[in-house]
Amino acid sequence: MNVNKLFKLPLFWLIMGLSFFSQSAYAGATEVRFGYETVDGVKLFYRESGKPSDSAVVLLHGFPSSSHQYRNLIRELGDDHYVIAMDYPGFGASDFPTAANYEYSFDNIANTVDRFLQQRKISKYSLYLQDYGAPVGMRIATKHPERVSALIFQNGNIYEEGLNKEAWAPIMQLWKGRDAELEKKIATNVFGLGGLRWQYTHGTRNPDAILPDNWLLDHQSLSRPGQHKVQLGLFYDYRNNVARYPEWQEYLKKNQPPVLVVWAKNDAFFPVPGAEGLKRDAKDVDYNILDTGHFALEEDGPLIASKIRAFLKARNIR
Repeated sequence: MNVNKLFKLPLFWLIMGLSFFSQSAYAGATEVRFGYETVDGVKLFYRESGKPSDSAVVLLHGFPSSSHQYRNLIRELGDDHYVIAMDYPGFGASDFPTAANYEYSFDNIANTVDRFLQQRKISKYSLYLQDYGAPVGMRIATKHPERVSALIFQNGNIYEEGLNKEAWAPIMQLWKGRDAELEKKIATNVFGLGGLRWQYTHGTRNPDAILPDNWLLDHQSLSRPGQHKVQLGLFYDYRNNVARYPEWQEYLKKNQPPVLVVWAKNDAFFPVPGAEGLKRDAKDVDYNILDTGHFALEEDGPLIASKIRAFLKARNIR
C-alpha cells in the first residue's frame, strides 16, 4: 500500500483497521462478522460471531462507546454461543438521524433494539448490561420476560445506591431543569479527549495499557454536528431510568432470571452498592467484584469471558 495514501485515510477508518488487525491475533478467537440491519429506516451496524442455532448472548453497550467495546468478547465467546452487539442509533457506525427524524430517548432506543432482535429472529437470549445497556436491556427484559435466559451485569445499574452522587451531580442538576450554561460545562468536561480518556482509564490497574482506539473513536463520533445536543438530551432523559428502578427490581424478584455480576469496583459512576442490590433481589447470583474501572473488559476481558462461559454452562444455557 502507498504510505502517503494510508495517512490520508480518515482517522475513524484507520483506527478501525488497526483494531481489526489487533483482534486477529486474539487468543482462542473465532471469526467476527460485520453487517447492517435497517430498523424503521435507521441502518444499524452490528458485530456477531458463532452459530445462530447456539444460545444467543446480546451485548448492549454504554456511553460513549459502541459495539467496539465488545470487539474481543464477541470473538472469545463465539465458539460456544451466538454473540451479537449492535450500535445504537447515533452511536458508532450506525446511522445518525437528526432529532427531527428519530427520538433519542431510552424508551425509543430500547424499542429500536427490540425490533432489531425480532428482525434478526433472535427470540431467546442472555443480555449483557453495561452502563446505558442496563436501562436499554431492562426495558426489553420487562417487556419480554419469557425471552430472557440470563442477565449479565457489568456496571449496569438499576439501584439508586448504585449512583455515585458526586460524579452524577452535574447531570442530576440538569434533571431539575435544562440550562445552557450547565450543559456547556458538562459538554466541555465530558466530550473532550481528556474526559473520554479518563472514563476508560480511571480506576484501572495499568492506565497506559488501555487501548487509545477507544476514546479516539468516541471523540470522532461525538464531534459530529448535532452530537452534543443528542447526548445531552440522553443525559437529561436518564432521570426516567432512575424512576423505573423499582419496576426493574420488581422484575428481578418476580421472574428470577439467573444473574451474573462482573462489576468493576473502581467505577467512578456506578459503585459497588449497585452490584450488592442484585444479591438482594435475585436468588441465583454468581457475584464477582473486579479490581478495575468502568470499562472492565479493557483490562479483564479474558476473565469476564471465562466467567460468562462457566456461568451459562452451569445453567445449561447453550
